[in-house]
Amino acid sequence: MTRNLSTIVLAAGKGKRMLNPELPKVLTKLQNKALIDYVLELIQELNPEKSVIVVGFQKDQVIEHIKSLNFPNIEFAEQKEQLGTGHAVMSAYDNLAEFDGDVLILAGDVPMMRNSTIRKFINLHTQAASKVSVLSTDAPNPTGYGRIIRDSADSFIKIVEEKDADTEQKLVKEINSGIFLVDSKLLFDALQKIGNKNAQNEYYLTDIIQILRDEGESVHAINCSDFAELQGINTAEDLLRAEQILQHLKQTMENDNV
Repeated sequence: MTRNLSTIVLAAGKGKRMLNPELPKVLTKLQNKALIDYVLELIQELNPEKSVIVVGFQKDQVIEHIKSLNFPNIEFAEQKEQLGTGHAVMSAYDNLAEFDGDVLILAGDVPMMRNSTIRKFINLHTQAASKVSVLSTDAPNPTGYGRIIRDSADSFIKIVEEKDADTEQKLVKEINSGIFLVDSKLLFDALQKIGNKNAQNEYYLTDIIQILRDEGESVHAINCSDFAELQGINTAEDLLRAEQILQHLKQTMENDNV
């Protein structure tokens, strides 16, 4: 059975490693469009009940840009301090307190995600009767990414961030994309239980996996995406790589239509 859907887009980051550190990262241009435009266009195709954009750094600039796009059912929440992804999602509580359904959580700097991949992710989540699912993929070089940890029966256990991973966990190539689908009633309850005792002293969204699993809820890591789709834009080099990938995809589509 298809459940109601709302989305949260994390768009509060500074983009310290981009060429223009004063520009909010999600407003960085990729082929003459802001990074967040790609994400918002993607989720609009899903027709969510609400789309909550979590803003922070240069919030007025981000809000003004998004409002200019005239997408329906857009709301804003402010993350006043940069205390981690879990804290960012919690900022959207007031917007979704009355919502009953699944919440799709995405970053505003992942422009290459395909609609078909997100739909497949949602369908597999629904078929598995999952309460929380994370979209995963296998990375050629997983350095820097959170690792998907499974047990000997291949059941998903938890996500371990790079800076908290031990030597064995760092060898795991299945990584967390940062894209989650979570039962709304469980999401905010679990977020209130996470702590910040980790290498970053941040509140990790990923910690809800172990919390809900320990409470007996159904959790899944769904590996159904190409690695290229999931790459965020954190540096000028990432931006150049994304330009090249999108150009290649455009040429491939044009050749297919010949």
